[in-house]
Amino acid sequence: MLFTRVNKGLFDRAVALLLILALLVGAGGIQPLSAAGSSDINFTILHTNDEHSALLPSPLVDYLPGYENPSLGGFARLAHAVAGIRQEKAQTGEPVLLLSAGDYLGGSPYSWLALHGSAPELTLMLELGYDVITIGNHEYDYGPEVLASYLQAAGYPGAAARTAIVASNTQPPADHPLSQRGLQNTFVKKLNNGLTIGFFGLIGKRALQDASLTGPVVFSDQHETAREMVEQLQKAGADVIVAITHSGVAEDLELARAVPGIDIIVGGHCHTALEQPVFEGNTIIVQTGDRLNYLGVLELSYNPASGRLSIRNEQYKRPYLLPLDHKVASDPAMSELVAGFTDELNGLIQNLSGGRYSTISDRVVYSDFSLSDRPTDVSNPFASFVTDAMRLMAEDVTGEKVDFAIQANGVIRGSLEPGVMAFSRGEISFFDMVSLIGLGVGPDGEPGNAMVSIYFTGEEIRRILEVSVLLSEIFGDSYFLQYSGLRMAYDRSRAIIMWVPVKKIPLPSTRAVIKAERFTGDGIQSQESYEPILRGDEKLYHVVADYYLATFLPMVGEMLPSLGLVMKDKNGNPVELDDRIIYRGGSEFKVWQAVTEYASNQPKGPDGNPRIIAYYNSPPARITTVQTIPLLVWPLILLALILAAVIFFVRRRRRRRRALAFNRFK
Repeated sequence: MLFTRVNKGLFDRAVALLLILALLVGAGGIQPLSAAGSSDINFTILHTNDEHSALLPSPLVDYLPGYENPSLGGFARLAHAVAGIRQEKAQTGEPVLLLSAGDYLGGSPYSWLALHGSAPELTLMLELGYDVITIGNHEYDYGPEVLASYLQAAGYPGAAARTAIVASNTQPPADHPLSQRGLQNTFVKKLNNGLTIGFFGLIGKRALQDASLTGPVVFSDQHETAREMVEQLQKAGADVIVAITHSGVAEDLELARAVPGIDIIVGGHCHTALEQPVFEGNTIIVQTGDRLNYLGVLELSYNPASGRLSIRNEQYKRPYLLPLDHKVASDPAMSELVAGFTDELNGLIQNLSGGRYSTISDRVVYSDFSLSDRPTDVSNPFASFVTDAMRLMAEDVTGEKVDFAIQANGVIRGSLEPGVMAFSRGEISFFDMVSLIGLGVGPDGEPGNAMVSIYFTGEEIRRILEVSVLLSEIFGDSYFLQYSGLRMAYDRSRAIIMWVPVKKIPLPSTRAVIKAERFTGDGIQSQESYEPILRGDEKLYHVVADYYLATFLPMVGEMLPSLGLVMKDKNGNPVELDDRIIYRGGSEFKVWQAVTEYASNQPKGPDGNPRIIAYYNSPPARITTVQTIPLLVWPLILLALILAAVIFFVRRRRRRRRALAFNRFK
């Protein structure tokens, strides 16, 4: 009996164990027993994204090497941090990978060098030893031809042997120079510890919407491409599959849900500094913010027996984001390389500014306060400053009164912060200001969006306001427009009547703008002197904008005729945009020139230096939001009134009939 009981107990436990094993194997938690007992394999991924030509820390005006200061970023700090982690991991033989999720171009004036045959960002990334990178939307700021030249200047396609560029859903034409620069669909790297890592890269839907110049390059569907790449990498024997995406966290989550088999997503585009990884199923999603404020650190272990990938950061108390602040020393060799590109940039700036500025560190203006670019769905201090600069400087250059200046939130890249150190207090440098408003390229091929002078009717101005509200509702506040010379109130909830089912197409109301008024005074926009801009107003008004925005606005009318716009001269004749570029001294007048010169022309303070006037500390509200009765309620109210009227008349008729019948009976 004892033997029977013991064997029965063993039998029951064996059955239970087998059931547990079956469940685990079914869930993918345990791999075949032949692999059991293998030890974990450790490796580390270092990652950055949206570097935006941040060769030097910003604000540059506060940067002082070797001393405590609030400036963040810079390639020299990045190089020191990466070297330190590599050296630490080398002691235990742990491989370290360095990845970038794109947008290394665009932002600071260093990106301007791409238009003059230089590739500072990518050259430094190659020197730093990045293993794999992808392409973001800002790599297309100057068009795919310039991007191809930029890659060639950095040494591609040959440089692909050092730093692979994975751009899996990017499809340049076969005869386009970009197709000859070594872009790869996938990349497989065998680490020295035996682990095989597979990579592919994607540019996301929202990023492509934000890309200014991509034609004739086309892009395949992100999810379909990812499925194909995962299958290829699995067949190639990849133990771990990494997607390097320039898509934003929301799209990364969608990707992880839609495509099984992705272990890690190193993301970018939305500038989100994830202090902790985000998980979607078994997929790890990370991102570091922007401008090299942080270096992402992801310590991992892979178990060959179970196929399980684990994060070790918390075990060893390693933060996922390493701040690249004053506590991180600058690598001397990298500092020297950056200095070489700085000299090159200084020469370009001196030439472009006609000698007004000779270095990126030149002081433009002083300020006693920050000029915030928030909130983005109403007017804000820095947007007011930028649009005032465009309107008033355009008046100065053209010699004609300008009624309105227009600029998009997405072109304004941050808040304007004056220096806070003892040696820099209140100062705003050329580098720091132009990094916020220096995007784009003009038809002349030189840095910065050119300003254009066009005329629209009052009715068309109303349409522009409606377009702003509509596009920001669909695509986000980067598409919201800011103004000078105008005051408006709008109800965002009224922008779209409804979304057409299945196709998800918005049905616009063109009734989101509740009130619009034109500033009739001169100079800076005050609280007084306004007149309404009425629907149907056929009077012509002078408008300035940047070339890219002016190109984009009429396209809305092609899809929605009720919001159509026709660019005109002051006599009302239709014109081509290229004929409306503002020139000064034979050269295109750029937005960055208007803003820097407006700043340097601010009234001088007691110290004799130009100082931004207090008006911009908290300018009067130009754009406000209001809440009104939703548009869909009005038909219901009308229906209710009609129904009430019908009921009233029916009842009244019945009462009359009854009265007649009663009278007859009497």
